[in-house]
Amino acid sequence: MKPDAPHPVTPDGRYFVVRGRLWRCTDPHLDDATRSALTHELMHARRAKQSAMRAGDDAAREAARARVDAAKHALGERGPVWWTDGAPDYNRHMARNTPYAEWFSQLIALLSQEARVMR
Repeated sequence: MKPDAPHPVTPDGRYFVVRGRLWRCTDPHLDDATRSALTHELMHARRAKQSAMRAGDDAAREAARARVDAAKHALGERGPVWWTDGAPDYNRHMARNTPYAEWFSQLIALLSQEARVMR
């Protein structure tokens, strides 16, 4: 797990885990300026989608969804994987059902142990 990460990150840095599910990380090969611009666009697109949904504007919602999807593809979080070793993509899979199962099980045990110590 990266010390500054809000969620556990797999040892290979390909996924972060939320409620036991793997989510693909942003391509680490993107330069900081590109990653920042794409993240900014993603946040704007998400806000536009939310506004369109509140307004009941289906056309604007679909346009915003397309912007979200495009930003996530450009960030490497969707579409073709950014790694080159031929490993399969486990995006959106439960960690316990993937090759990361043992790592995740050990992580859960460690977090449980830390929680008991903190009480």
